[in-house]
Amino acid sequence: MTATKTGCLDSFTITQKQYQQICQVVYDHCGINLHEGKKELVRARLAKLLRKYKIDNFDDYLRMVMQDPGSDLFSEMIDQISTNLTSFFREPKHFEFLQTVFLPDLIKRKQQEGKSRIRAWSAGCSSGEEPYSLAITLLEAVRDKGIRDVRILATDISTRILKIAQTGRYEADRVAGLAPALKNRYLIRKHTGPGQDAYEVRQELRNLITFKYLNLMEPWPFHGPLDFIFCRNVMIYFNKPTQETLVNRFWDMLDKNGVFFTGHSESLTGIRHRFSYVQPTIYRKT
Repeated sequence: MTATKTGCLDSFTITQKQYQQICQVVYDHCGINLHEGKKELVRARLAKLLRKYKIDNFDDYLRMVMQDPGSDLFSEMIDQISTNLTSFFREPKHFEFLQTVFLPDLIKRKQQEGKSRIRAWSAGCSSGEEPYSLAITLLEAVRDKGIRDVRILATDISTRILKIAQTGRYEADRVAGLAPALKNRYLIRKHTGPGQDAYEVRQELRNLITFKYLNLMEPWPFHGPLDFIFCRNVMIYFNKPTQETLVNRFWDMLDKNGVFFTGHSESLTGIRHRFSYVQPTIYRKT
């Protein structure tokens, strides 16, 4: 390991051979299918790690990483490539559907059956805004309805981003999409400096969520049935055969009438599956 000769990120170049090696390793590990259009993104993200460890070039870096696929260095590489930015109530139509259509019907059926259990999964939860948004939506929906056993599983392949999610602390711009009444009810405002604020989620939300590391390509150490699953802006990284396998595993995990949500740029077109179409990016198990 040698010191970099310059502090400029742009000094790090990645060859086609190096990029193809990274693509193959990432695909074999977690099914993410990087294409040529992601080369600059991958270079920029991994260059941060070269600077961090004072490594001159990608050949030296890859040699270190590939020595032990179980090492922290390898996990850190996967973290950098797989992490997505998100926000509270991103793609609001999904939350509107939950609030106005799915949850009222689900709660009514649970009450008729004498059940009080609701289970949801945020697959690819990133830094936690999605599962916390789901927790707010669920708490608002079940309030005074006699539904007390509500749990959300939130998983991601990035251990680094899961630690951020578990802290439940966000800068003001990350909670900008949250209605003031909900922000006051479920977040605690923290003054962090002149003209600066951060927000922490209240314990009431934390109690509903279990954050866990999970590689979606590996066996899932839990069982259904689940009432709904969010897997948004995750499958865009997978090829069609991997998407098909994953979608059908989600179908198996859902309860009858359970709902599956995908990202706005994702669809099940061209994938053999058993879901019924509800509306764009929303599918039901019937």
